[in-house]
Amino acid sequence: MSEESESQDALFEEAVDALRLGERARGKDILTELLKTDQNNPNYWIWMSAAVDTAKERIYCLETALKLDPTNAIAQRGLVLLGGLAPDENVQPFQLNRPRHWENDLLLAHEKPKEKGAGGRSPAARIAGIMLLGVIAIAAAAYLFYLSPRATQFFRPLAAATAGASPTFTLTPTFVNATVPAPAATLSGPTPLAVLLGLNYTPTPLYINTPRSPLSADIYRSAKRAYDQGNWDEYISQMEQIQKAEPNAADVPYYIGEAYRFKGDCRTALNYYNQSLQVDENFAPGYVGLARARICMDSGADTTQLYDLAVQADPSYPQTYLDRANYYLLRRDANAALPDLQKAEQLLPGSALVQLGYAQAFLLIGNNTSGLAAAQKANKIDGTLLPAYLLLGYGYSAQEQYEEAIQPLQTYLLYQPKDGNALALLGQAYVKTGDYEAAIDPLEKALKYDPTQVHSLIYLGTAYLRVDDLEQAEYYYKRGLQYFPDSFEANIGLTEAMYRRGTYGSSYLQAETSKSKATNNREKALVLYWRALSQEGREAWGDAKDDWTALLAMPAGAMTAEMRQTAEDHLTALDTSTPAAKGGTKTATPAKTRTPTPTPTATKKP
Repeated sequence: MSEESESQDALFEEAVDALRLGERARGKDILTELLKTDQNNPNYWIWMSAAVDTAKERIYCLETALKLDPTNAIAQRGLVLLGGLAPDENVQPFQLNRPRHWENDLLLAHEKPKEKGAGGRSPAARIAGIMLLGVIAIAAAAYLFYLSPRATQFFRPLAAATAGASPTFTLTPTFVNATVPAPAATLSGPTPLAVLLGLNYTPTPLYINTPRSPLSADIYRSAKRAYDQGNWDEYISQMEQIQKAEPNAADVPYYIGEAYRFKGDCRTALNYYNQSLQVDENFAPGYVGLARARICMDSGADTTQLYDLAVQADPSYPQTYLDRANYYLLRRDANAALPDLQKAEQLLPGSALVQLGYAQAFLLIGNNTSGLAAAQKANKIDGTLLPAYLLLGYGYSAQEQYEEAIQPLQTYLLYQPKDGNALALLGQAYVKTGDYEAAIDPLEKALKYDPTQVHSLIYLGTAYLRVDDLEQAEYYYKRGLQYFPDSFEANIGLTEAMYRRGTYGSSYLQAETSKSKATNNREKALVLYWRALSQEGREAWGDAKDDWTALLAMPAGAMTAEMRQTAEDHLTALDTSTPAAKGGTKTATPAKTRTPTPTPTATKKP
């Protein structure tokens, strides 16, 4: 290998180390110099995608890497995650039409900007609103760093049925900082760019950064590499050597305890947290570590005294307040969590994690506007926090902005494909936006992975009804009514399914049941509409005429123009025949062709 090549390799390694340490500006400067000497190296462009500032610049870097190496899996996955490619799309590298403001730095002094060819089409429209999605998993791991891996869901359905058009989601927060940072080799599904590159854009700062002694400095560097790789056994082995060399360093046993907790051995972790406090009884992270280990072993453990001790030891340690806020949120006590979140915000201004806590608290107390705003702030501050996408989906859904809920939920499910809550939310959003075929798969998966997602039964009934699978619609509506007997949507949907299947007696009886669940004029109009059709199916012409007449007597705003026209047409047909309802002999039958009808999910209370 030539000296020049060795020098470039050394610079490249220096750039990688800088990016891994979060020194993006330094890494970018080094990569810029490397690209001046070799603009055809795809690895340089991939790493540059981690150094630049905007999603468009990242896409440009990855597109360039893919053009140089069309089989480069990292570039392909990164573009998929950033919206530049469809998940299964064949890669067609292309150039963009204008240079980036940082691209001129790559040009040597004698070079001029080269003209760009036509190439392929810009993916700009497909990446609107998506920022830094390629780094979700590592930063999610940073957020999910702290407590029991058993608490993994945000939302649970209502414990009992509630009256209304359809069941809704109830927020049940949990410790979102619960899961171990996982090494890339253990991840399944799409591999985030950050994991492939070993980056973490939002590292949790160390409580103290103890200078290591000359004897342990090299060991510490080796331990850090093991930590970055998720090799906990190696990390523990290295840190135990440091502990022998530095017995008075409280942070060393604390970090060993964290590694054991990441392994799931929370009892051993507890011992090491205690060791850190034996070294220094005012070491606040030791008390927080004890709380995490206790919750890891028993999610219902009362750890308030440990948080109080941590505050007494160091009132300026922000993680105490954030952990205690999550503790209260888990117990649905948002009012207790909010003061801790406010204190954490003072100590961690601009923290995405604090905004995520605010989002949970506000959504929990029903302040959906503030909850959604906080989730949006968290996502804007750090687009790599995976839980923020789930909270965005919930917040948008709570505000009935279902179209906006779809994209963040899809993003979240890329990495948590078996989360029943998120699947149910996504299915609901599809139903509410009229994409019934798309709704079926996530709703069925929601029930498969989490049978408690019973609200999905009613949305499945509506989805199958709208794709004309009447048997499945009737099946799911009936199952849904076992949990939500007062749901007007399920009752009227079952009425329609029965009518369209030709079981007119059953649809008439179901319409009567629906009548008792109707709470506003729109719902009452739907009952009259389907009961009139069912009466015609039963050949009860007089009763059908009465229902059509009653429907037309309702305010115009209670029904669609289509419903009113159908009522007029059927009433005219009944008037020109001789219905048997008044003792006559039926001589004509109104047409029984299927007429388009309003979707029950569209009804709202006035």
